Amino acid sequence: MSEDSNTASCLFCRIIAGEIPAKIVRQDDRAVAFEDVNPQAPTHVLVVPRQHIGTLNDLTVQQEALVGHLIAMARDIARERGHAEAGYRTVFNCNAAAGQTVFHVHLHLLGGRTLSWPPG
Repeated sequence: MSEDSNTASCLFCRIIAGEIPAKIVRQDDRAVAFEDVNPQAPTHVLVVPRQHIGTLNDLTVQQEALVGHLIAMARDIARERGHAEAGYRTVFNCNAAAGQTVFHVHLHLLGGRTLSWPPG
């Protein structure tokens, strides 16, 4: 499948484009953060790059700084929601066996409750 057809059918690309409604938490020229529709914690926000990248395995060297930007955006949201001191979790899932269901790189920000380890 071509990158264009992946982008056209990608749920997160369609949310970024405004074709599918989402509760947007924050956005800038590189990323969009929105509430997860199936939250696993009181705070469950997905932080996604605007650029379609299927999995972490697909990242190029030129895109490495983008991952840091996603983490910084999640950190700022966690701070705003009062989770910085108590703690929060950030998670990237890579491919189906790890639980990735939407193949567009995304970071899960989870907070607001005690999270157990190991996760799943």
